[in-house]
Amino acid sequence: MYAIVKTDGKQYKVEPGTVLSIEKLNAEVGEEVELPVIFVADGDAIEIDPEKAAATKVVAKILDQYKGKKQLVFKFKKRKSYKKLRGHRQQLTRVRIMSVGDAKWEKKKAEAELAVEASDAEE
Repeated sequence: MYAIVKTDGKQYKVEPGTVLSIEKLNAEVGEEVELPVIFVADGDAIEIDPEKAAATKVVAKILDQYKGKKQLVFKFKKRKSYKKLRGHRQQLTRVRIMSVGDAKWEKKKAEAELAVEASDAEE
């Protein structure tokens, strides 16, 4: 099972246990935050409608608040003696996805895993 979440104009594919570096969230280290969902997929069941997918919960735990590597911006115009070098370090948050979906999705996942194990045992 996975979901597509949107944060700060970027979209990320997440599964339980995934560790992401996203743009800074205003929360303390150790807090759990809920990320907005735009798509959910679980084997056969796919939820494309953004309004219905938004009802699904993706809970992430904040692991770290840090600065990313320095990004350089170089401006240059040939034959004009124009050169500018600027840079910045983006504020980032490292999060671990704790759960995707509600009890309904978790129950379906557990049932699917049991079905696979049963079919493997029969062979």
